[in-house]
Amino acid sequence: MAIQTIIFITLALIAALGFSFFQYLFKKNERNKKGYFFFGLRCLSVFIVLLLLINPKITSTDVEVEKPELLLLADNSESIGYLGEEENVKRLFENLVSNKKIQEKFNVNRLNFGTQLISSDSLDFSATQSDLYSALSEAEELYSNKKTAIVLLTDGNQSLGRDYRYFKKKSRTEILPVVVGDTTSYKDLSIERINVNRYAFLKNRFPVEVFINYSGNEDVNANLKITAGSTIVFSKQLSFSKNIPSQIVNTELPATSLGVNTYKVEIEPISDEKNIINNTQNFAIEVIDERTSVLILTDIAHPDLGAIQKAIESNQQRSVDIKYLGQDNYKISEYQLVIIYQLNRRFNELISEIIAGKYNYLVITGTKTDWNYLNSLDLGYQRNSTNQPQDIFPVYNPTFTSFQFEDIGFNDFPPLVDKFGPLKFKDEKFSVLLSQEIQGVKTGEPLLAVSQSSPKTGILIGENIWRWRAKSYLDNKSFQAFDEFFGKLAQNLASKSSRQRLTVETENFFYANQNAIVSAQYFDENYQFDAGANLKIKLKNKETEKEINSDLILNNNMYEFNGGNLAPGEYSYIVSVEDKNLRNSGEFEIINYNTEQQFVSANLSGMQSFAENNESNLYFPENLNTVVNTLLANDKFKPVLKSQQKAVPLIDWYYLLFILIFILAAEWFYRKYLGLI
Repeated sequence: MAIQTIIFITLALIAALGFSFFQYLFKKNERNKKGYFFFGLRCLSVFIVLLLLINPKITSTDVEVEKPELLLLADNSESIGYLGEEENVKRLFENLVSNKKIQEKFNVNRLNFGTQLISSDSLDFSATQSDLYSALSEAEELYSNKKTAIVLLTDGNQSLGRDYRYFKKKSRTEILPVVVGDTTSYKDLSIERINVNRYAFLKNRFPVEVFINYSGNEDVNANLKITAGSTIVFSKQLSFSKNIPSQIVNTELPATSLGVNTYKVEIEPISDEKNIINNTQNFAIEVIDERTSVLILTDIAHPDLGAIQKAIESNQQRSVDIKYLGQDNYKISEYQLVIIYQLNRRFNELISEIIAGKYNYLVITGTKTDWNYLNSLDLGYQRNSTNQPQDIFPVYNPTFTSFQFEDIGFNDFPPLVDKFGPLKFKDEKFSVLLSQEIQGVKTGEPLLAVSQSSPKTGILIGENIWRWRAKSYLDNKSFQAFDEFFGKLAQNLASKSSRQRLTVETENFFYANQNAIVSAQYFDENYQFDAGANLKIKLKNKETEKEINSDLILNNNMYEFNGGNLAPGEYSYIVSVEDKNLRNSGEFEIINYNTEQQFVSANLSGMQSFAENNESNLYFPENLNTVVNTLLANDKFKPVLKSQQKAVPLIDWYYLLFILIFILAAEWFYRKYLGLI
């Protein structure tokens, strides 16, 4: 407290004593107890008032001990159970938690991990996958501002994420890895990985790549086979040795039937092999028929024709024929989509056939388009045009929902060219992919739009789309982005299905270690996305007849149901909208596969590499006392004594006010009692 404040307090005390003495004791002939009592009360009340006016600051010091953090990070994946180490991990976990010396020195935090990091002291070893790298990163990030020690209890078998051997700790962190499980190396053949596409096209062949690993010193031979049901579709004899510990087998299988086709890959077990579960692995592929024929009808030659043909034919399942009016023979009924380029009156007979036959078509306009004739067809759009050309820049519409496509840089694309004039559109008939920008003004008028009903129709306002394809190549060194965009447009227009108010999207199959997700969109009667609807799903296992009923959760512009890790088998589902007569149904299959069953022992070599990379020793369950002693002896993790001074103004001491009120009240009541008031 400053000397000036002490002087003020002293003067306040003298003033309070002087004032009270003058009032009650000065020149009093007889000084009795009553006078001294009033003197004391008045002196205290005056002193407290003056003290509050001076308002000195009272300094207090808080002392606390800051302990370093200890994270007990346990592997909660199924591989721990398959290795028979559940009780061992729980015992190690509890021994560290209950150690009194550890508790005195550290703030102990209990975490476990599978696919995600979880703060919990309960271990059930039910995680179907383990992401060790992610768990270490998240655990370290939680206490990035404090000195932290991490005791890692794991078998070192990781089935998801980045390779943990290359994880590098931060300077404020120490990691003590404890490897659990049998570290003995056994003779074992295993199917490490299968690479295959999710989709194949009917009557094509699809590639399959199988990786087989061998651990052992003896020379062995084994037969690899791939079966579809009871039929062997591929077989090959393989040889392994200490110097040839792995083989990669590549083959192509025929896609002969539509739908989800399940295959089994099996490597013949060798003698005395401990784990034969990892000798078998299933995979599935969906065979689809996406063959599409597109006809481009034109009356003029233009670079757009070749650009459109190449973009659509970038998918081998699509073919494009360019036909000129009056020069070529063709049957419109042989094509799923007709592209009409630069329409004029010479197309009259063909347009009548297309409209009468309800064929899907796309109209592309330009400077050679006869807009007067096009207006007379009443196709849902009209333009009062002049012969003056105008440049039209594209503007991406992020709210388009008829099908999924990405912004491939439309705002930087060169302009298309068409005749000048206002455009009128029937908004209820078309969904807009791209709108127009003219001379820096976004007009909101459609540039590219597709219909919402059957037959599918569309319109592209402007020629020179070949420049878009060239610009996309300059930006990406590849035509792929533009070709995929135009391919999706052609695929949507070639489809026979019309837009539905309730659409459901899901994969036709999931692997058993994946989350089964069903997504849906619901549109109101004006085909606007409705974010306030209540969508429900009924999921049924065809084999067990077990049903799951749940709500779909709104996630951005989709409703979503996450079924988690469902049991292998075939499932049917029905998605419905509450209080609406709308529903959509489908099926998917869960393919039996568990990566955590593929491990025959602990990954000793991986854990050793991890320990060396993080400048630590590798510990074993029998060395638990060594782990404890290392934690206690490490000077880096000494508790820190911290003190903090707080200066509080006296006026914040609210109880002084109550004391003052009590003193004044006591004086008043005593005076009242004596009849002096």
